Amino acid sequence: MTPPDAAVVASAVPPADGRPPSADAQARLLLLIDVFSETKRSKGIEGRMKLAKLDFLLRYPGHFKKLLAVRRPGAEVGEDPWLTGAIEQSMIRYRYGPWDPAYYALLGALTGKGLIEPKHEDAIATYRTTAAGHEVARALAETESWRPVRDRARLLRQHFDLSGTKLKDLIYETFPDIVEADWGTHL
Repeated sequence: MTPPDAAVVASAVPPADGRPPSADAQARLLLLIDVFSETKRSKGIEGRMKLAKLDFLLRYPGHFKKLLAVRRPGAEVGEDPWLTGAIEQSMIRYRYGPWDPAYYALLGALTGKGLIEPKHEDAIATYRTTAAGHEVARALAETESWRPVRDRARLLRQHFDLSGTKLKDLIYETFPDIVEADWGTHL
């Protein structure tokens, strides 16, 4: 098994903004995709819109808590995965809500390392962890710093395993400030 620190080193392919995809961002997406790939019937995460909305809820714990309270009042929110409260890189308001321009580089880096496999069916990209990706995600989730991220991703699967469009609609209904923000505004 590859140690987690070696498995998520930055890719040589920079994203559109010129910065390489960060190891932390790769680890976060790998854990998120792996949680949605855990069951035998699961296809993984279907669509970049769904991936972006789930990642938004993972990266912004305050928004997660508010949306969970709307969708499942009284549900346990678990431990905050970002104890510092700092978001590594803010998302931007784009056509269908929160988006990160680094996704293409991040997904490319994870694919290039053999940790996820994308499949394209009917113009929808689906992302699922490979056996190697699952092992790296499992090793990450065993660490004190990444366990809360995996746990939060499991809460996302439990309560928000919806289509990308339904997630977008929930976010738009619950957070009108995101809908009203100009495209390109950092959230």
